[in-house]
Amino acid sequence: MDWCSLDYSETNIKHMNTITVPIPTREMNRQWLEIAWRAFVIWLVIIGAEFIHGILRVLLLEPRVGDFRARQIAVFSGAMIICTIAFIFVHWLKACRITELLFIGVFWLVLTIAFELILGRAILGLSWERVLSDYDLMHGGLLPFGMLILMFSPYIAGKLRGIV
Repeated sequence: MDWCSLDYSETNIKHMNTITVPIPTREMNRQWLEIAWRAFVIWLVIIGAEFIHGILRVLLLEPRVGDFRARQIAVFSGAMIICTIAFIFVHWLKACRITELLFIGVFWLVLTIAFELILGRAILGLSWERVLSDYDLMHGGLLPFGMLILMFSPYIAGKLRGIV
């Protein structure tokens, strides 16, 4: 079945005041689960790429510009990596609606923040101050911009690839 041809006809729509809501069907639920699974797999690719990116940042960039400046620069190169991965894999996601692509972006955002907190605090034993310093815009932390790019990268890739 074509993922983008599910039945949103009048007989499958429930009107609630002025909001029109599709009634979920078994096929629609299966589609969302398939999209979520594929999004998770691509997120693992993103995390793997960002892990290598972080190693290269520490080895090549940090000795030249220092830890914090290297993390600032890496936000932009990391955003490029994420956008490239999203662009390559967006067709494989089988998402064809803006809501699906935005759901994927939010899903990636939640997974990434949870991963960063678990990695930073539980595995690397970093202080809260250190973990949250990348998110502190007032003190030069630029990671919120990177997270926005991460969140919107499926939508941007979908636009560039002509999906939405």
